[in-house]
Amino acid sequence: MASTTFNPITKDKLRSDEHMEQATEAGQEALQKTKETGDEALQKVKEAGGEVLGKAKEAAVAVGEMASHAASAVGHKADDLTASAGHGIKEFGDTISKKAPHEGLTGAASQAVAEGVKSSGQYIEEQKLSGMAHDVEQVVKNHPIPALLICFGIGFCLGRVLKD
Repeated sequence: MASTTFNPITKDKLRSDEHMEQATEAGQEALQKTKETGDEALQKVKEAGGEVLGKAKEAAVAVGEMASHAASAVGHKADDLTASAGHGIKEFGDTISKKAPHEGLTGAASQAVAEGVKSSGQYIEEQKLSGMAHDVEQVVKNHPIPALLICFGIGFCLGRVLKD
């Protein structure tokens, strides 16, 4: 009798062990498939992120190029306007020279002023804004302390004027 009661328990235990083993295998298969699916999804996310990053870089480069072209166009326009103003100043100097007296102390002074105006206009016309900025930069580099003192003086004067 003991063998008949022992047999059903042993069979149930064996079945239980088989089911447990099957469940473990199924769980391991599900875990493996989940890992594979996760790896595939991660790879797709990485690829999509790389594409988005690439597009963002392209957009940034395009915006930078557009800004550079716009700044260049503005710089050329400013140079053209400055050259035009220099030409006008030079013509004004010619007019002073023609209409001012040429004789005596007054004539010498007026001709000196006319020559100064003409040469200033010619300088502005030839150098344009970019050339004048370069010249100012060189003066400041070569004489930094006087340049700072001039800036402080101008700032002080502007401050006094704006205060009142």
